[in-house]
Amino acid sequence: MLIPFSMKNCFQLLCNRQVPAAGFKKTVKSGLILQSVSNDVYQNLAVEDWIHDHMNLEGKPILFFWRNSPSVVIGRHQNPWQECNLNLMREEGIKLARRRSGGGTVYHDMGNINLTFFTTKKKYDRMENLKLILRALKAVQPQLDVQATKRFDLLLDGQFKISGTASKIGRTTAYHHCTLLCSSDGTFLSSLLKSPYQGIRSNATASIPSLVKNLLEKDPTLTCEVLMNAVATEYAAYHQIDNHIHPINPTDETLFPGINSKARELQTWEWIYGKTPKFSINTSFHVLYEQSHLEIKVFIDIKNGRIEICNIEVPDHWLPLEIRDKLNSSLIGSKFCPTETTMLTNILLRTCPQDHKLHSKWNILCEKIKGIM
Repeated sequence: MLIPFSMKNCFQLLCNRQVPAAGFKKTVKSGLILQSVSNDVYQNLAVEDWIHDHMNLEGKPILFFWRNSPSVVIGRHQNPWQECNLNLMREEGIKLARRRSGGGTVYHDMGNINLTFFTTKKKYDRMENLKLILRALKAVQPQLDVQATKRFDLLLDGQFKISGTASKIGRTTAYHHCTLLCSSDGTFLSSLLKSPYQGIRSNATASIPSLVKNLLEKDPTLTCEVLMNAVATEYAAYHQIDNHIHPINPTDETLFPGINSKARELQTWEWIYGKTPKFSINTSFHVLYEQSHLEIKVFIDIKNGRIEICNIEVPDHWLPLEIRDKLNSSLIGSKFCPTETTMLTNILLRTCPQDHKLHSKWNILCEKIKGIM
């Protein structure tokens, strides 16, 4: 049950690193169960970072519940162009986030519960956490056929994935977080987690596609609130702590000094896209121009999210060689990003001769290039 309370009086933990005096000062005798009042993916990921970086978890494990408005979250070592449909996400206003843990790409919405288990490094045990969730599920619906796998997923009826796992292990602390599909938009999930981009070569960690299913489809009584309360009850019993879910505000600097700077960093282009492992694109597409089909070939190397090598080949009779070379050279060093490419190509267009047909071809080419970004 969610219990409102004064965080400043009741939730003050001893930090194991230097934190401003306004932060947690007192020690807690045992663990805590927390729930974010925010649905912002960057704010909630920042809570994970803050707890991992600042809190003394010796004898004080923490369970953190959080849910997000629609967003896609990729693993620390993943390539977003390889994992999701960025064009669709931009059209629909879906946020993209890169977490600090490894693992695969997941879709979040308010029908998905995120659970983060914080412990010391010595106490880190993913399977034990999943067994705890299984006991909670069995407590509310004994007929459920749910099992944990060797990959630390939870499968419903032996085939449908309802939970995936990722983790981060630090020098002294660790966390294991997982999802729990309750009533997510399955159609949106499938559409967003399907990359339309062709010709990507990358050593980035690739997600493993899985069949998924919502628990609510199995039993309409299994709402997010019911599931969170069940897991909280099981967690409290296992760790012998009070069964209270304490709400926290992830933007509260008096409680979490410096947390907003962590959230801002997680929103930067440099973190979300710039941390993508080096990759290349070798692709081609056809354009229809005056009743004929023309092939355009694209070879691009991207490092730290920026174009390192660019070779766009177009027929010489369609676009002058000089203009094509200008485009290739101007894109080198720029972000592999449609917004920056639009700005650069608009500037370049002003240097081209005032020719309607030439401008039309230029716009066709630029739209195609932005379509692979």
